[in-house]
Amino acid sequence: MAVTGWFVLLVAAGVVPVVLLVDTPLGAVGAVGLWLLLCVLLAALDLALAASPRGVSLERDAPGSVRLTDSARATLLVTNPGRRTLRGIIRDAWEPSAGASPRRQRLRVPARERRAVVTTLTPWRRGERRAATATIRALGPLRLAGRQASIRVPGTITVLPEFASRKHLPSRLAKLRELDGRTAVMVRGQGTEFDSLREYVRGDDVRSIDWRATARRSGGPGPSGGPAQTLMVRTWRPERDRHVVMIVDSGRTSAARIADETRIDTAFESTLLLSALADRAGDRVDVAVFDRRVRGRVQGSRGAELLTRLVETMAPIDPELLETDWSAVPALVRSMTSQRALVVLATPLESPGATRALLAMLPQLTAKHLVVVASVTDPALLEAAADRSDRASVYRAAAAERALLDAERVGAAVRRLGGDVVAAAPLDLPPALADRYLAYKAAGRL
Repeated sequence: MAVTGWFVLLVAAGVVPVVLLVDTPLGAVGAVGLWLLLCVLLAALDLALAASPRGVSLERDAPGSVRLTDSARATLLVTNPGRRTLRGIIRDAWEPSAGASPRRQRLRVPARERRAVVTTLTPWRRGERRAATATIRALGPLRLAGRQASIRVPGTITVLPEFASRKHLPSRLAKLRELDGRTAVMVRGQGTEFDSLREYVRGDDVRSIDWRATARRSGGPGPSGGPAQTLMVRTWRPERDRHVVMIVDSGRTSAARIADETRIDTAFESTLLLSALADRAGDRVDVAVFDRRVRGRVQGSRGAELLTRLVETMAPIDPELLETDWSAVPALVRSMTSQRALVVLATPLESPGATRALLAMLPQLTAKHLVVVASVTDPALLEAAADRSDRASVYRAAAAERALLDAERVGAAVRRLGGDVVAAAPLDLPPALADRYLAYKAAGRL
């Protein structure tokens, strides 16, 4: 049973009759008791006339997935098999992070009919958002009291990563097309593929001369009487169909929130942008989310299927509160590729003590692969280091400077071990990593 605000107002309205009856033989106590009895009888009558919420049949129609910050409509079909009209309020009990709106709705379902209750979901957290029950409060015709029941009707919606960094993709694709079509930057060396032939100009590497093509292009007699020759050189471009392996750290350090976003979400954004760019460049992309076990893995996908599988794999993964086992990463990379590849490790670079295992493992990867560590930096540290307005701010600035120096020391150690570092704020890290990939392409390092 549940009472409404109207019942409370009815009881409060009893002040008037109590005042009128205070000088009667009933007295004040008797008048109050009589009025409360009348209110209870009216509420009991209203409760008896209310429809039973437990006899209601509920069916849920929810979308399978929605992208973070987008909205979706979840429908609850309410069927009233009874002989009384169901009047009242219904609450579809989604998790708070599902962003359900409105939380409560008025409901009126005539006897033996069905109505649809639509709830708009605007989730603000990635992963699986669930609804276990729906609560119905069926009110009587006087709206003083009603019957309330929570009916189990489970539902789930998968909230996919937002991929807000996709706005950077068109500009990076334009740079990629410029890189593919710009013969002036075609380079020579291992890890590149042949593009075309052109005439030799001063400054070209003599090792690029194609003597057979030069012989075919031989002209008439030269000044010394012999045949005139036009030297032909090969041009090269960064090789396509290379391998990009991304390892996303899902250990305890990835759970920290920086600029209102967890580190693992920033790593997912970087992974999605780099994967889309590398796939359009013709490279193979494999991704693994790892701490002490493989939490998610995407291999062998191309085109639209790649991004679809990535967002579906990333959606339910949350950080584990344990240390990442970096000693197992080389074996994981070997299981994904046996050739030289660009290996991106999405993990924070903090104090030397916290990254000791990462630094110990790194030479095993850099001996064969091109390794990049993508790390999120906290903009609040830079702000704290610059603020020295009072004594407390000076102490905070000293702590921030210490943290920044530790990160620089770890980054320098990574470079000494043959790796590379891309460190930026959460919004800047995905495009910065994409630019570093394009720089490798232009330099022929892939």
